[in-house]
Amino acid sequence: MLQKEYIYLFLAILPIVSFLYSSVGHGGASGYLALMALFSFAPETMKPTALLLNLFVAGISFYYYFRSGFFNKKLFVSFALTSIPLAFLGGTIEIDASIYKKILAVLLVFAILKMLNVFGKENGTIKPVKLWQGLVIGGVIGFFSGLIGIGGGIILTPIILLLHWGRMKEAAAVSALFIWVNSASGLIGQLSSGVTLEADSFLLVAIALIGGVLGGYLGSKKINNTQLRYILAGVLLIACFKLIFT
Repeated sequence: MLQKEYIYLFLAILPIVSFLYSSVGHGGASGYLALMALFSFAPETMKPTALLLNLFVAGISFYYYFRSGFFNKKLFVSFALTSIPLAFLGGTIEIDASIYKKILAVLLVFAILKMLNVFGKENGTIKPVKLWQGLVIGGVIGFFSGLIGIGGGIILTPIILLLHWGRMKEAAAVSALFIWVNSASGLIGQLSSGVTLEADSFLLVAIALIGGVLGGYLGSKKINNTQLRYILAGVLLIACFKLIFT
């Protein structure tokens, strides 16, 4: 999985990515996928590895946000009812590597905008999400989560904020658990279709947890990491170009 000449650089960047994503309630799959794309990992390796990392980092992030009292159970359930089965379905589908890269590049745009705080503004008036809206949005995000190997929080959080369904910390808490259940469902779908996890994946989990624990704790409190977010946005942008033009 890991190219020996780049292993130390990859392992040094990985916990930084998990730290930044965990601090905003995300598992970091889009960041891990971007990083693996830059280091020329094969798509069949990228998907299950990113989902496995998501399970641990998003789980830690949710724990801290839940303890801080930001979790909205009703908001979460409205999205999760359809996202879980459709994430499993998406995980069972294998797509052409070139198509996979293009779809991933488009989804990374959401991650870049999130890291640049384009979706970071809160609205004083919070509106309740209608059940049909949650079911449709959750189902669509869930399917692409399993198909591409992400948890879907990088898409769900902007939607919650743009449509005024929750505040920033609340959106982070809901997204963290949303990511966890979709990652679990998508990974089960992939494993059931014959995909296997490499032993190195668990080494990456241990290293990602270093940043994930710190990011989840500080993010649920108060943290200002603007400069690091800009750096990560730049890395994601480079990955976008590589995915599109290679």
